[in-house]
Amino acid sequence: MGHIELARWADVMIVAPASADVIARIAQGNGNDLLTTACLARRCELIIAPAMNEAMWHHQATQDNLALLHTRGVHQIGPASGGQACGDVGMGRMSEPAILAQEIANHFQTGILAGKSVVITAGPTREAIDPVRYISNHSSGKMGYALAQAAVDAGAKVTLISGPTALACPDHVTRVDVVSAEDMYQASMNALKHGDIFIASAAVADFRPATIAEQKMKKTSSDTMTINMVKNPDIVASVASATESPFVVGFAAETHDVIAYAKDKLQRKKLDMIIANDVSDSSIGFNSDHNAVTVLTKGGLVELPEASKHQLAATIVERIAHELSVNTQPVR
Repeated sequence: MGHIELARWADVMIVAPASADVIARIAQGNGNDLLTTACLARRCELIIAPAMNEAMWHHQATQDNLALLHTRGVHQIGPASGGQACGDVGMGRMSEPAILAQEIANHFQTGILAGKSVVITAGPTREAIDPVRYISNHSSGKMGYALAQAAVDAGAKVTLISGPTALACPDHVTRVDVVSAEDMYQASMNALKHGDIFIASAAVADFRPATIAEQKMKKTSSDTMTINMVKNPDIVASVASATESPFVVGFAAETHDVIAYAKDKLQRKKLDMIIANDVSDSSIGFNSDHNAVTVLTKGGLVELPEASKHQLAATIVERIAHELSVNTQPVR
């Protein structure tokens, strides 16, 4: 269903302009067109930008509808005062687009990681076989990039160590591009010197070819090929075992026994938190804009139901901030 799909992917929904009629219909819970049904089906926050004649703005019915929406948590930007299309002058002009954009950006800035330095790994790695071929995986990097945006919105200084992806780097994020697992390991250990939080969301190859052919490998008469593999460095375990380790968050992308494997990884690698998800479900996870995860710490687990990766990233950052505040509280 089109209106349901529209309502699911957004981190926030803004209605601009929001006429007196639209405000009234949203307040009454109407769902008789695409806009109002999307508003009813949304799971994210709603922002309205009123725009109407100044007499309609001041009408008690409009003010009552706005008051009702405010009690439901709907946010409002504007209106501004000035000349209107009908020739009247007064309140009711929609706020300028630049103001709306800034207010929406401010809406995401929580400040819960203000003063913190966050290092995030994202995307796949590519392990070369020869100059043409490589071994990789299906990771799109979307979760890591969403986490980078969420950390910036939370006030952190963010370094994103990214394997090959087609994604644009979020604003105010320092991106370090890498290709192989060894590249990512070196970049991570270098960034570790300045990091308070390390989030290992990249899908790093566990093994790489022992040797890389200097020339393209040619097909032979044999029906099989053997490639000797060697283990790659374990980035998240290395960071967690460092002398001055930051708060370390790992990821466990599993196809079965998800929670059991995640718990083992949390304990064995001495992580502070791990995010587990079932990648056997093709509708979420790799390459999808949505996911459903379980957040595990030494204190227990919290299941986060399916949502956009941006929504999940914001919630994960909130969980990290909470754990940091708990762990740094003085003992009484």
